[in-house]
Amino acid sequence: MNAPIDTRFVAAEFVAIADAAVCLANGGLVAFPTETVYGLGADATRAEAVAGIYGAKDRPKFNPLIAHVANLDAARREGVFDASALRLAEAFWPGPLTLVVPASATCSVSDLARAGLGSVGLRVPAHPIAAALLRRVARPVAAPSANRSGRVSPTLAAHVLVDLDGRSDAVVDGGPARVGVESTILACLGNGVHVLRPGGIPRDAIEALIGPLATETAEDGKLLASGQPLISGQPLPPGQPLAPGMLASHYAPRARLRLNVEVVEPGEAVLLFGGHRPAGLERSGPRLDLSPDGSLVEAAASLFAALRSLDASGAATIAVSPIPTSGLGEAINDRLERAAAGR
Repeated sequence: MNAPIDTRFVAAEFVAIADAAVCLANGGLVAFPTETVYGLGADATRAEAVAGIYGAKDRPKFNPLIAHVANLDAARREGVFDASALRLAEAFWPGPLTLVVPASATCSVSDLARAGLGSVGLRVPAHPIAAALLRRVARPVAAPSANRSGRVSPTLAAHVLVDLDGRSDAVVDGGPARVGVESTILACLGNGVHVLRPGGIPRDAIEALIGPLATETAEDGKLLASGQPLISGQPLPPGQPLAPGMLASHYAPRARLRLNVEVVEPGEAVLLFGGHRPAGLERSGPRLDLSPDGSLVEAAASLFAALRSLDASGAATIAVSPIPTSGLGEAINDRLERAAAGR
């Protein structure tokens, strides 16, 4: 990480978006809103700009980045879309879906952004600010979540400054992220469609479009099919993830998390859902309910902000109520399980 820089915090407006586009074109870093979480953007075609993301986030360089593009035509210049990938893109883009596809012969996304893999992760975000910025930049923008690697993702511009003040050239404030959890990541690499990370598009919506997903599992950051890692017909290096969000420990507050809690220990902060009242709640520290009405959509949108708020209380442990695994609950539980993993 280089010496701190003067991070500009600007409200999203035409001039700010134009300035942000110039900053990206000049190799700078810009944090900007998407419908999922805030992303830390850099020109994906320039390795030196992408290196700035890894440095600002303290992110390991074996962990690939998602390239954000303005539309499907731009995505097809970067990756090879089979019939399933094309159907998914046409149905869910713009939106919270990332497709990992073979890199095309015309792919301009740098090897560093792709972590040296023969595949590329592509997304067309739905947020109007992100869309306007991508149209102006007119090239792929690598944009992982705008936080230090492994920590809780930001859903407000103020969250970005907690981790990246002095590490990003600018932060464009577009208000709260609507979805609140990162994009669903699917691998479409010629051997079925595999979920690499659950996210903003629920599994049932995907299967309603293309039928049952492949049953091979992601294990230790590798996609397995018939016992062999998949990537352009070649095995992955040991421990090499195909996509972001696949490391065992991720999205983590400083406090330890206990999941599916029915009995709260004295002094623990508590993350509730649907009005659940675990035993011992009267002895707890601060508590928040992700959705008193039991809405998984509301819970997803509230998750990261709630984790940040409870973590800021100084509690050593956050006890988390059970959350259903259906719909967006799969993504919520995925984030909580990775946040609770050993570090």
